[in-house]
Amino acid sequence: MNQETAIEMLRSLITVALLVNTPIIGAAIIVGVVVSLLQAITSIQEPTLSFAPKLFAVGGVIIVGAPWMVRQLMQFTEFFMNKIPEMVR
Repeated sequence: MNQETAIEMLRSLITVALLVNTPIIGAAIIVGVVVSLLQAITSIQEPTLSFAPKLFAVGGVIIVGAPWMVRQLMQFTEFFMNKIPEMVR
């Protein structure tokens, strides 16, 4: 395996990992900020109050986005498997 192939595979791995995780992390951040704003406005300082909405939001994003996420991971796996003959040389 040459250096270019290794760099290309690592770049693809990082890109796919960020692409698949971004919607999940984004949903958690957005819901967390909204709940924090509501807590600040209403002066309710209950730390467990933000957990349930984040859980439901992240679960919803995973359920809705699962086909797309699996497709992205399968494409990366196919790309990786096609590079195996080049790594043996």
